[in-house]
Amino acid sequence: MKDKKDDAIIEDPPQVLENQNCPFCHKDTLTLTEQEREIPFFGKAFVFSMTCSNCKYHKADVEAAEKHEPSRYSVEVNSEDDMKIRVVKSSEATVKIPRIMTIEPGTASQGFITNIEGLLNRAKYAIETAREEAEDNAEKKKAKSLLKKIQNIKWGRDKITITIDDPSGNSAIISEKAVKKRL
Repeated sequence: MKDKKDDAIIEDPPQVLENQNCPFCHKDTLTLTEQEREIPFFGKAFVFSMTCSNCKYHKADVEAAEKHEPSRYSVEVNSEDDMKIRVVKSSEATVKIPRIMTIEPGTASQGFITNIEGLLNRAKYAIETAREEAEDNAEKKKAKSLLKKIQNIKWGRDKITITIDDPSGNSAIISEKAVKKRL
């Protein structure tokens, strides 16, 4: 059953396979989920994840149901309203948040559906974690500065252009403000 809620379409419940063999700890504690979702202005997509309750391994990805060309999306974020812009990121995409961080593809890369605020919160969490582990005061000071910058962007007091490069074409920034180019 599909319901319309806040410009998102909620689909039928995900398909779940429990008690699968985990590729890392080799116990039958892996849960696989797959859900087909219609994402406004993007199209039909499949959201996959696997999570092991024993060793805590987790992997997620997003794949477009239709074939998309390799692409680069960019958007200038300059207001609080921009925090609501929807972001679809596949595990093959590189996300660039200038002067803050770059999220590179690779074996640990995750696919997800979020918004600009969620993307900035992921960056914030990574910086907070690095700050807590840092022993050098200069690194802690730099982290504090980056966290302040993120907060100012979220409040619309600072602007930044976020870019997503995806050779698979399975990523998008969904907004009239976004610029799409062939990669």
